[in-house]
Amino acid sequence: MKKIILTLILLSISNLSYAGSCPMLLNKIDGKLSEIEKLRDEGKKAHDSGDHAKSEELLKKAISMLNN
Repeated sequence: MKKIILTLILLSISNLSYAGSCPMLLNKIDGKLSEIEKLRDEGKKAHDSGDHAKSEELLKKAISMLNN
């Protein structure tokens, strides 16, 4: 019985440590999303102004960030 209780305690403690990393992961995602969104907006602006080479460069960089 002691082993079962000890196992349950250890499992609950380990779950708490994993739950603590959620905010860090969310912040990491939010940072990437804002960078990607900025590149997307700059790429659209370059496209609209006729600078298609710059637009393509910016949009490809945004896509590569999505894939990583």
